[in-house]
Amino acid sequence: MKLLKYTVYRLAQAVPVLIGISVITFLLANLGPGDPVSLMLQGQEHSEELVRAIERRYGLDRPLHERYLTYMAGLLQGDLGQSIYYERPVTDLILDRLGPTLLLVVSAYVFALATAIPLGVVAADRRNEPTDHVSRIAALVGVSTPSFWIGIVLILVFAVQLGWLPSSGLYYPWRPPSAYRGIDGHLELYYQSARHLLLPMIALGTLQMATIMRVERTQMIESLQGEYVKLARAYGVPERTVLRKHAFQVAQLPIITIVGLNLSTAIGGAVLVETVFNINGMGQLFVGAIQRNDYQLVMGVTMMLGVLFVVGVIITDISYAYVDPRVTYGERD
Repeated sequence: MKLLKYTVYRLAQAVPVLIGISVITFLLANLGPGDPVSLMLQGQEHSEELVRAIERRYGLDRPLHERYLTYMAGLLQGDLGQSIYYERPVTDLILDRLGPTLLLVVSAYVFALATAIPLGVVAADRRNEPTDHVSRIAALVGVSTPSFWIGIVLILVFAVQLGWLPSSGLYYPWRPPSAYRGIDGHLELYYQSARHLLLPMIALGTLQMATIMRVERTQMIESLQGEYVKLARAYGVPERTVLRKHAFQVAQLPIITIVGLNLSTAIGGAVLVETVFNINGMGQLFVGAIQRNDYQLVMGVTMMLGVLFVVGVIITDISYAYVDPRVTYGERD
């Protein structure tokens, strides 16, 4: 019941955040330069009556506050509106592109955690040795290098020069093999999906890996200097057991915080990585919507990304209790 109450409390806190996102996004999309109807009819002969009819169709002829209230009323019913450019429901467009973005972000985090945590532990255990120096330099380079630049370098090296991996596109493992030409069976589909995903996964996950590795190293050094670790060593506990049971678990709580708070960075980086690798995800959809001033689609994508971030932060908060039993969800003893 404590967990349920805390979850409901955090969800209630998220409501004003999402309302704030909707207000800011709506104002920026509707008060910015450009006319979506003119962009929609660009290169076509049109009359003033046609322009007015399109404006009435999408509610562009009404006052700003009425359009916002109408948008929020539809949002509460799960309706994100109609895309002006695609002339399709925004919800359908987002669902079509959400899968590739989630696949990219989740795989990037798996790569980051699978590499950063072992490297951070080894660097802390061998502090000030060559292994530690190399890991610190690698973390510094990873933190200071943009994801899109890493992607371009990976394409030049592994796709253009060596020809080992593809440089664009993505095979979706949830689709049937018959959806792709030359794919024979699910195993071949999974293999091609992994090959196409490898470079963008590394490009997006390098920043997360570097950040997590630095925090892991710092927390492990602090844990290894704790009194409980010194006591375990005094009793003759093997060093591997000290690392695994006494120091490692205590050091993971800040890692969960970093993973949750960096979710927005990963989603933002996915926009650029998808553009570099020509992946038809939320990133390309969002960039195209901004270029065409398709304000309904811009607001829909922004709201979806905001919901993903808020849900990620809530899951992060709840995960604290599974790592540190001292967390009581804000209740007093």
